[in-house]
Amino acid sequence: MINSSETILFLSGAGLSPWIWDDVRRELPFASVVAPRPTADAASLRDYAEAAIAAVDDDTFTVVAHSIGGVVASEILRLAPERVNGVLAVSAVVPRSGESFVSAMPFPNRVVLPLALRLGGTRPPESAIRRGLGHGLDETLADRIVTDFTTEPRELYLDRTRGHSWTGRAGYLVTTQDRELPESMQQRFAGRLAGDWRESIPTGHLPMLQDPSETAASIARFIAA
Repeated sequence: MINSSETILFLSGAGLSPWIWDDVRRELPFASVVAPRPTADAASLRDYAEAAIAAVDDDTFTVVAHSIGGVVASEILRLAPERVNGVLAVSAVVPRSGESFVSAMPFPNRVVLPLALRLGGTRPPESAIRRGLGHGLDETLADRIVTDFTTEPRELYLDRTRGHSWTGRAGYLVTTQDRELPESMQQRFAGRLAGDWRESIPTGHLPMLQDPSETAASIARFIAA
């Protein structure tokens, strides 16, 4: 049964604008908000989590976390566990306690990524954005992703989580044609969540753009489960 009084907090992947969730939000019968970026130039992981929590007026909410949003979600669970009804990871990185986004990656990525971030910053080349994030999208959407991509502070990638005691409902939506997080990696992250709710969707890394209707349906099924 759908509880329309539920509120959803959407956490976007790195560099992605809030509009990526627009079509999904329109299809869901819930109040929702997309977490804003913190205003500090060198914002920490905690800054991201606090900005997300402050964006929700309701007492409790369900987190839908995409990509690096899984790391932010972990910090939200540490800071405000009493406010979280559930967590749905969408092709998201799920760190262990003490891990960062980078250190949660498999070898050799966790060794190469810190150097790449230091030398090249956090904005990938346009070709990499199109090849990874843009996979499965039409040209218009891919162009908009490239144009609107925002550089994030390195701290978002490097700050380590500190664990949490939250043990509520959790689920994972696996994107099976993903070039950013391969399906096998997602399945490993899904295994770290306490919940046993899991579905797959045949899209690339941005299912909310490639198939917003089915993404919304999956979110609704998770909330109703």
